[in-house]
Amino acid sequence: MADSNPTPRVSVHQALGGGTVADVLLWREWCSGVVMLTSSTMVWYLFERAGYNFLSFMANVLSLLVAILFFWAKSASLLNRSLPPLPNLEISENTVVIITDELHQWINHTLSIAHNIAIARDVKFFLKVAVSLWLVSYIGSLFEFLTLVYIGVILSLSVPVVYDKYQHFIDEKLCVTHRFIQTQYRKIDEMVLRKLPLPSNGGYPLHS
Repeated sequence: MADSNPTPRVSVHQALGGGTVADVLLWREWCSGVVMLTSSTMVWYLFERAGYNFLSFMANVLSLLVAILFFWAKSASLLNRSLPPLPNLEISENTVVIITDELHQWINHTLSIAHNIAIARDVKFFLKVAVSLWLVSYIGSLFEFLTLVYIGVILSLSVPVVYDKYQHFIDEKLCVTHRFIQTQYRKIDEMVLRKLPLPSNGGYPLHS
């Protein structure tokens, strides 16, 4: 008998955090979505199609901004007008702590991966990492980095909306695909991975 109280589905808006970012990605704040799409398209076109150099472009923009602020401040002092409304240009200690904590976790995770491959000699884990890195390398060879970032922006502004609209249908297809991948992985595991010789850890102490 089917469960009379199925687990309620989590909405896409809640899965994305339920805040401003979720509203933008789901086009509930369409103005912000248009600004994000337009600005990313302009940046991609300038550097990938028009041939602008990123460093030169940023240097020119910053030079123009500094010149505007300088002459604005000069004219304000001469004409007794208000100075440019600049925010407090400093990074808070809390922000530094958050960034440091995230970096610390990322480094530890990377070191744990290296430990599982080099010390524990986990063959399955090594193959997963090798295949993942090969896929990243292959995709990177197809597109320039900025093009990949632009594709990521386009997908982030389109995939959540499509998934939110067709969530039930997409979940069914994903379940079928997941079962198929699991079946193929079990076959590879039984036919190949389990037959690979695993070196013993004897004679290779893990701790001094």
